[in-house]
Amino acid sequence: MTQMTPIQFQETDLDALATATGRVAILVTPEGELNPPARRANKLTRGAVTRLLESDRFAKAQSGQVITLAWPSGMVAEALDVLVLKKRSSAVEARRAGAVLGKLKGKAALLVAAGSYSRADELAMGIALRNYSFDAHKTGGDSDETPGPVTLSHNRHERIEASAAPLLAVAEGTIMTRDLVNEPANVLTTTEFASRLEEMTALGLKVEVLEEDKLAELGMRTLLCVGQGSDSPSKVVVMEWNGGEEGAAPLALVGKGVVFDTGGISLKPAGGMEDMTMDMGGAGVVAGTMRALALRKAKANVVGLVGLVENMPSGNATRPGDVVTSMKGDTVEIINTDAEGRLVLCDVMWYAQERFNPAGMVDLATLTGAMIIALGHDRAGAFSNDDGFCEAFLRAAEVEGEGAWRLPLGKSYDNLLKSRIADMKNVGGRPAGSITAAQFLQRFVKDDVPWIHLDIAGVASIKSDTDMAPKGATGWGVAALSRLVEDKFES
Repeated sequence: MTQMTPIQFQETDLDALATATGRVAILVTPEGELNPPARRANKLTRGAVTRLLESDRFAKAQSGQVITLAWPSGMVAEALDVLVLKKRSSAVEARRAGAVLGKLKGKAALLVAAGSYSRADELAMGIALRNYSFDAHKTGGDSDETPGPVTLSHNRHERIEASAAPLLAVAEGTIMTRDLVNEPANVLTTTEFASRLEEMTALGLKVEVLEEDKLAELGMRTLLCVGQGSDSPSKVVVMEWNGGEEGAAPLALVGKGVVFDTGGISLKPAGGMEDMTMDMGGAGVVAGTMRALALRKAKANVVGLVGLVENMPSGNATRPGDVVTSMKGDTVEIINTDAEGRLVLCDVMWYAQERFNPAGMVDLATLTGAMIIALGHDRAGAFSNDDGFCEAFLRAAEVEGEGAWRLPLGKSYDNLLKSRIADMKNVGGRPAGSITAAQFLQRFVKDDVPWIHLDIAGVASIKSDTDMAPKGATGWGVAALSRLVEDKFES
């Protein structure tokens, strides 16, 4: 796993500004108010900060923007980063401002002189999230360079360090998710994925791997039919975090883990198929969330279940027209083998309910291309059978700055799944493709279980930088789910 940028916290030391190497960051309000560290930096640079504040460039600056003074006179640092930031900024604004510093940091050392800024803990999280790069398979060059440290100085550094700890736990879980989603499929096989999850027993998670023979015994035939064309064995991994009251029903998180998706016999076009290494994004988010909960010692019972398969064409692969019986007992006519994620999820969701009788269930999947058409890359699609549960998640996502939008369910969409020869088809045609996928999954949700389906096809991995991440895997969802657990399930 990529090592998260370590951040150390220390008492404000104005004298350290002169001798700090790498980059030094100071905070200035949009009105041009200087705190003591900024005033010291201004003195060291013989008024350079004041001259900046009087410039047209500063007049046009927005809160959250950084203006860099290169090789500032009177300081050892190679750059003085002037962060324009409102005193009463929101948590998301502070986090995004920290991300700007994290992006600028690169491999250099960074000293952030935050003074008495109240959301310095969120600054730290933003730095950790954005100062990330996936270099596991690069050789030579910058990838072998040891990154410089990050030091955040604050007038009440012990309080900020304490409040930053759970935020940095979420950041570490997010980075785990990014690493999993970024990994190529020849590295992150189903076996390797399961192995990485088993390593989290060191954090206090209980981890169990269900192999193919056990899955067959349980009747998970829809999940197994997806992976039967691959040499990689299908698996289900169960991760339990028991931090709440003994015997209290857990929240169940269920993730689609298709480590590579060719489409099977319904083969995808060659162009862009390399991106299908990210089709395990839902399982990646579940894994990262479980890591975050364990690291921050969440006072809740949460179980994470991921179905790990590879969808490949072969002489043993499932064919269009085949009929498969789910663990629940419903029969499914396979119309398109590229609509495989719902076949994985439905068995794992049913198993989660049968074994754990959860207080609520959230499934996550890079499920449909139709979701990208509907919402682009800014928001995940949310579907639910419970208004209160869904609203709690949407609030959590908004607080954490992770976009999500609720879409409808309904019988008219359900009718599109009718099959002539089985209980249902696995696709309902082109119209409302994301909704019919959710309707399919809803058939495997018990009446008394609050449930949310999150289609993260557009947000799991994107081809341009975001505020919080470089292009590639985003880690979307770890922060929102951790917040949901804190708001609704922690005792």
